[in-house]
Amino acid sequence: MRALISGAGVAGPALATALGRHGVEVTVVEAAAKLRTSGFAVDFRGETHMSVLAKLGVLDQLKAVQTHGGAMEAVDEHGRQIFRLPEEFAGGEVEVRRSDLSRILYERSLDHADYLFGDTITGLAETESGVHVDFAKAESRTYDIVIGADGMHSGVRRLVFGPERDYVKHLGYYIAGWDLVNDRGYGTTAVQYNVPGRMASVSADFRDPSKAGALFVFAKPQADVDWRDLDRQKRMIRDAFGGMRWHVPYLLDTLRDVDEMYFDSISRVRVPQWTKGRFALLGDAAWGVTLGGMGVGTGVVGAYVLAGELALARGDHRAAFAAYEQRMRGYAGRWQKGASPGQFLAPSTAPLLWLRNAMFSTKAVQKLMVAGTTKLAGDVALPDYPAA
Repeated sequence: MRALISGAGVAGPALATALGRHGVEVTVVEAAAKLRTSGFAVDFRGETHMSVLAKLGVLDQLKAVQTHGGAMEAVDEHGRQIFRLPEEFAGGEVEVRRSDLSRILYERSLDHADYLFGDTITGLAETESGVHVDFAKAESRTYDIVIGADGMHSGVRRLVFGPERDYVKHLGYYIAGWDLVNDRGYGTTAVQYNVPGRMASVSADFRDPSKAGALFVFAKPQADVDWRDLDRQKRMIRDAFGGMRWHVPYLLDTLRDVDEMYFDSISRVRVPQWTKGRFALLGDAAWGVTLGGMGVGTGVVGAYVLAGELALARGDHRAAFAAYEQRMRGYAGRWQKGASPGQFLAPSTAPLLWLRNAMFSTKAVQKLMVAGTTKLAGDVALPDYPAA
């Protein structure tokens, strides 16, 4: 079997690694010129996550680069603490930088996967025997299956299932994250400052305290943004946070030296069916919610299941895709139903901000939140798909 995967973020390399266990020949196409180095920390928790990472052969490597998830602290403009969420709320059992996760999965897959960086799919034509694929740069090729693991703004989903507006709902917020030099002595606890509809946060890198990361969230109606237009993204951030106090003016100044940044809308993806013919969607392209808790872990689990079902079905994509949807629908839907992460991080009005702060200041609510995130990760019985 020859498989084409669109997207080299997390779900794409995870699927390339999983398919490699079963002897599938894989090509991964990625619009970016190289692996992305930006992005916030992601965490894994529960037996399902841990067992899948172990079977993919990356658990020990991830533990070696984990960030150990610091606590989260909210402060007023003078730096006085409003509330503090414990480490176990944010960090899970294993927390790593998204870029480290992507790199480790990518390196694990290289023995059996070919990567086309700086290229995109421009045409897809399904035939009885395969899918004819046209690329912007590479020569056209034919594959048995094509998987869209290319995020919320999936090109495969657009070409095969229809326009983005049919599947992606903007939840009223945008998020941006970038790296900076830690010349102000920021600690590893993520400290955030809020005004209604805006949140600014900063923390030091756990493994290299000379570096820090900024995370900004702001309420804004859906805008026409080219996701590769860094200058436009910077202008949106400066416009949204101009005049805000605390460390915000300094953090905005660091944008001048940023040449790579995580920037996206906070949105929810709902696709009635994740497969069609020889095409399938995986991860955020199928069920994404920006900052949606267990989304990255669910994408990795989905990659393991999809590859395993293809192996069990001996390449019968129809049977494999049906089994993949059946196993993953309930699991992926657990955390997809929640409220907007934007309202959690940057409540839109003063009363909502006061209410959030008051609730999060109580130990009982904090315990419920920790229990809730663990429950969302949830363990699910998966087959033990033996490697080829």
